[in-house]
Amino acid sequence: VRTPEGDHVTLTHLFRRAVTSFSNAMPAETEMALAESVLNREEFALWCAMDGRDMRHSMDVLRRFERNAPIATTAERAAALLHDVGKTQSALGWCARVFATVVGPRGRRFTAYHAHESIGAGMLRGISDPRTVELVAGAADDSISRALAAADQT
Repeated sequence: VRTPEGDHVTLTHLFRRAVTSFSNAMPAETEMALAESVLNREEFALWCAMDGRDMRHSMDVLRRFERNAPIATTAERAAALLHDVGKTQSALGWCARVFATVVGPRGRRFTAYHAHESIGAGMLRGISDPRTVELVAGAADDSISRALAAADQT
């Protein structure tokens, strides 16, 4: 399947993401502490403003990313946690996100949802390491960026 952004994803991946993101429960305290140890104060505040589903997803991405890129720097690990931070600007709930994934960038909120990488990079500019911003923006093309993309698509 090709997403409206042109990315190839499987229906299995989309179904799994929809099911696992149904709950908006917050991450466990140990996961909150791990995120706080990786992120700076301003980044952590942005991460805490994310929906619980996105926070939990980012922790899963971080774990897979660390397995794929064990030499990753703190700035690169921060990008794993913050890769979806721009989704906060769309303010879409679970059903609307599923619909936005199917129909693509239509209207202000759906467009913001699909532009979450550039929006997130803008939110992080000035508070994050430039490497974190580059990875969140999807502007890097190296082994670390590919490891991060793979961790997000699993």
